[in-house]
Amino acid sequence: MIDVAANRHARKWSRREQVARVFWALACPAFRLSPRIFWGWRRWLLRCFGATVGAQVHVYPSVRITMPWNLTLSPGCAVGDRAILYALGPISIGARATISQGAHLCAGTHDHTRADRPLLKPPITVGPDSWIAAEAFIGPGVEVGARSIVGARTVVMKSIEPDLIVAGNPARQVGTVAEE
Repeated sequence: MIDVAANRHARKWSRREQVARVFWALACPAFRLSPRIFWGWRRWLLRCFGATVGAQVHVYPSVRITMPWNLTLSPGCAVGDRAILYALGPISIGARATISQGAHLCAGTHDHTRADRPLLKPPITVGPDSWIAAEAFIGPGVEVGARSIVGARTVVMKSIEPDLIVAGNPARQVGTVAEE
């Protein structure tokens, strides 16, 4: 039987994380209401909240970020409109990688094998020069290899080797980058 009460009473965040989440929620309007071309402002704001952000990173103002201190955004990467970076655990986006509009990177889940369903925070890594297309879902613990392409609305729950093109639900290989 599921022990919902035990899950709800479990301490999932340190006091410091709880306070940081409140301050991030208060700062989010400054992030979301900034003009699209204010890339530097959003990079600075993310760094103020502990994100590691490289040069020339473009994060659009409508991106939803849960815990910026769990983000690593390598130089030249871009995160498009309405993308969701659910960074309960670490999310690392490689150099020149693109996260397209509406994509969802989910670095949080629950252990379904236990009655109290404790929170898990497995990391997500998107390799350099990869492309996560529109409205794709990248699940917890997934590593997307360098130069790989994840097609629009694809659901990725297992790691992908470098130079692959995947599509569908669940994700299946449909080609290699070398073929294109």
